[in-house]
Amino acid sequence: MTLLSKRVQSLSPSATFAMLQKANELKAAGVDVISFSVGEPDFDTPDSIKAAACKAIEENYTKYSPTPGYPWLKKAICEKLKRENGLDYTPAQICVSTGSKQALCNTLLAVVDDGDEVLTPTPCWGSYQQMVILAGGTPVEIFGGIENDYKITAAQLEAAITPRTKALMICSPSNPTGAVYSREELSALVEVLEKHPRIVVLSDEVYEHLDYSGKFVSLGSFSQLRERLVITNGVSKAYAMTGWRLGYMAGPEAIVKACQKIQDQYTSGACSVSQKAAEAALNGPKDDLVKMREAYIRRRELVTRLLREIPGLEVNFPDGAFYSFIKCASFNGRKWTNAAGEEKVIRGGDDLVMYLLEKAHVASVGGGFFGAPDYFRISYATSDECIIEGVARIKKALAEL
Repeated sequence: MTLLSKRVQSLSPSATFAMLQKANELKAAGVDVISFSVGEPDFDTPDSIKAAACKAIEENYTKYSPTPGYPWLKKAICEKLKRENGLDYTPAQICVSTGSKQALCNTLLAVVDDGDEVLTPTPCWGSYQQMVILAGGTPVEIFGGIENDYKITAAQLEAAITPRTKALMICSPSNPTGAVYSREELSALVEVLEKHPRIVVLSDEVYEHLDYSGKFVSLGSFSQLRERLVITNGVSKAYAMTGWRLGYMAGPEAIVKACQKIQDQYTSGACSVSQKAAEAALNGPKDDLVKMREAYIRRRELVTRLLREIPGLEVNFPDGAFYSFIKCASFNGRKWTNAAGEEKVIRGGDDLVMYLLEKAHVASVGGGFFGAPDYFRISYATSDECIIEGVARIKKALAEL
């Protein structure tokens, strides 16, 4: 007998944080581990943002915050959306949350009923599917492989839609692949969605400022979707503010109010001090943001060049975010012996990353979590020195398989 609900038993843990825990256990034992696992900027939060947070504490912004966010932050978000994306939203169409992850989860809980299908183009962040399951829905994967730079086509989208389809979740720039949809590619998807007005679209745009392909295109720029589009974003990735846990959603007022109702009962408002920090990030100077972006571009070129020198790996050139998603199917069937003397067989990226952790002391994340078993993900949000050393270890270890 178990005391746990069927709902929680159906969920899978995060492979990213599971790998981080394993890497930390090895580090605690004195092993020199290089971590490419967590999608987190290695930079510190800019000083101007930290100063705003310190000032907020001094001014006693330490009480409960309004569930949908302080009016001044919602105003700053609206101004950001207008200034950077050309989108017109009112404060009533904004809800501030504890990270963009909560904004996504709130939206699914607000629009998905038991048995509804939610389309998740894969490879995708594994939490998408878990959120759908938590909401009582059924995740439906649409796979875009390396041959199409990990993007789905309009034909694939059309073929996946059924009478039970309730929502589509899309992320550009993408975690885990770094794929970026062009305006033409998004337009083709929108053309399909126009024929299916019942489908709610969730556009995860948290990597917006880490688009290296040209001007970022928000799905919000397609007016045809406006009445059923929810944009989620936050300050964690671009401003190196992951620990501040501050995200937001912009969408139709009815959906936003429903999400506020859910958040009322789950968490209430986001941290008051973090909201002041986010206001400073959105309204303040962008010098640090530009410097971080330039570093990611340099690291992207470095990691791609080094990975492409390893026989057996298939590596594309990511257009955004700070990930390299690598096809490793050529190593399937290879055998190795672990520290306990057990013979292991590589059957995909999940097995390969465990081999790399034990043999090379390099932490990465297997593709199974992202809906792509023959792949694995590297985060290059780390120093050039770590990239050079870590990829060298991977190259040596794979040569020994």
